[in-house]
Amino acid sequence: MPGARLQSASIPALRMARELFRTPIWRLDKFIEDHLFPDIIFLTEVRADVELIGAFLMERCFQGAAHPVRVSRVVMGGCYNEYTALKGRSEANMAVFLINLASFEDQFRRQGEFIEEIWRHLCQLQQEKQFKLKFEVQSSEQPNSRSLSFKLSSPERQHELEFDVQPAYDALYEVRHCKPFDSSNYNEIYAQLIHECTILNKEGEFSICFTDLYQNFLKYRAPKLWNLIRLVKHWYQLCKEKLKPLPPQYALELLTVYAWECGIQDNPGLHTAQCFRTVLELVTQYKSLRIYWTWCYDFRHEISAYLQRQINKASPLILDPVDPTRNVAGSDLQAWDLLAKEAKIWIRSTFFMNPDMSVVDAWDVLPDRQECVFL
Repeated sequence: MPGARLQSASIPALRMARELFRTPIWRLDKFIEDHLFPDIIFLTEVRADVELIGAFLMERCFQGAAHPVRVSRVVMGGCYNEYTALKGRSEANMAVFLINLASFEDQFRRQGEFIEEIWRHLCQLQQEKQFKLKFEVQSSEQPNSRSLSFKLSSPERQHELEFDVQPAYDALYEVRHCKPFDSSNYNEIYAQLIHECTILNKEGEFSICFTDLYQNFLKYRAPKLWNLIRLVKHWYQLCKEKLKPLPPQYALELLTVYAWECGIQDNPGLHTAQCFRTVLELVTQYKSLRIYWTWCYDFRHEISAYLQRQINKASPLILDPVDPTRNVAGSDLQAWDLLAKEAKIWIRSTFFMNPDMSVVDAWDVLPDRQECVFL
């Protein structure tokens, strides 16, 4: 039983694990609604504060600087929106897009300088402005750090959202307003990305530049899928309380999208438990995972040879749908093995049992996308 293996987890995590495990599978949707939905008032206050922060950075960053680099826009990613945000503590990204950079390499070479500028203004903002929520800039102990974060929290509502702030080359500046959507425009950007990543040996380092594309990747999905992602992320967080290291959470989110896309075609009457079990089954087959999308980039462009090499790399492979240079699954097989063992415990437990004692089956979803066909 999963609950019996959580002695080393915190008391709140232990309570939530038992709450989930004791939930009858036909009440999973109710569990998600009652326990995983974020506080709407908190999200509203977060949006207001984030808009203030974004406007401040656009106005103040590099003000009076001799160089032409300026902030063009600020875009949120991760659990910022209502689609997949979780109750309690969540993490999100803040991409501070910069114009008048010539390349991804410019972003990489000057990242420390940009981080220092953004950090200085966030500290100034913390002193100057009143926020709806508690605003805390996290200071880095390392000089010339390439990372920066801040938190927005509401102690009375027991909600906290931590933002990882990253400067980003606005690579899509010229094509963002192209109508109609033409993937060939993006393929040209990806060709530049692949070329520079190869030279710098920094594959996967510039995914932040495509934050708004990932938001669009999820934005028009069915609300049922958003809720499934919440459930899988909740399960992952419970695992994280007692198991380390684990694969990136983002990999589990994409596995959920993949399971949905493959399974929903043959199972229009969606059963939440079936999709959840399918994701866990895919986790146990991590040595065979070969998943990718052609939503932003395709195999009919000059980048096709690179893409073919990418998808032929060793498993587990989960190619970022908006960044073909990034394998979201990572390379830590031990981490996947730990998560797979935990998934097997849940699959073999009574959690997936119907009232008539029959077992909820997973959808027939193959771990290798090359053998699946979906929209």
